[in-house]
Amino acid sequence: MDDSFKSSIINWLKVHVDAVGVAPVERFCNAPEEHHPSRICKDSESVIVYGRTIPKSILTSPGYNLHLLHRSYHTVYPYLDQLGFDLANRIEAEGYIAVQVPCYAPLVYHGSEPWGILSLKNAAVNAGLGVFGLSGMVYHPRYGSLLRLGAVVTSAKMPGDPLILEEACPPGCKACQTACPAGAFKDGSFQKLACMAYTIRHGIYPLALKDEAGRRHIETIINTAGYNYWLKCDECLKVCPKNHAGNQDTP
Repeated sequence: MDDSFKSSIINWLKVHVDAVGVAPVERFCNAPEEHHPSRICKDSESVIVYGRTIPKSILTSPGYNLHLLHRSYHTVYPYLDQLGFDLANRIEAEGYIAVQVPCYAPLVYHGSEPWGILSLKNAAVNAGLGVFGLSGMVYHPRYGSLLRLGAVVTSAKMPGDPLILEEACPPGCKACQTACPAGAFKDGSFQKLACMAYTIRHGIYPLALKDEAGRRHIETIINTAGYNYWLKCDECLKVCPKNHAGNQDTP
């Protein structure tokens, strides 16, 4: 396939998102088998990954930082899902197979650990949208860790975008580790479940997950009643130098 189809898709997406990249399926060779793009889309060849940024000024709100971040996340998730739906239909109209990847829920649980059907963070790295930092988040050169992500997996074969090779975090920076109230860093590595247990809150969880019978159905509870969760913490976002307003001017 020549670059014209990819260009038409990217140009359409650029009107709706802040960042977009393409990853050939070959870049997902280390993905868990059950979360590989081929499990999502028949004859998958490419993963189109896109992101919309959260306004950085939310992080400096004197009184309502977490309220505003909560609403921003739950505004952008449906937006990205709708965008993926429209993009998949647009690609199918050209004769290819295309499946949108949910930007948040539904999640798949392996024991107590939640997974997206495709890891959007890994997909973003594979598509050249960023690199992993010490916080476990993906950092874009311009938008830091504030991109919320979506993706479409398709049978359309497209050239991949260049990977970002430089380190995400400034040398010696431990701002997120120092600020973390959850103790989510152990021996310098990020512990996702420790972060989530501290940060993610929902009014239904204490009732629905209070006993073993409820916990056996955690996947159903999280994917239905627990979608619109509350955020208790965003300290790593606020202290990270990559998320400072000045980075917005980086080309």
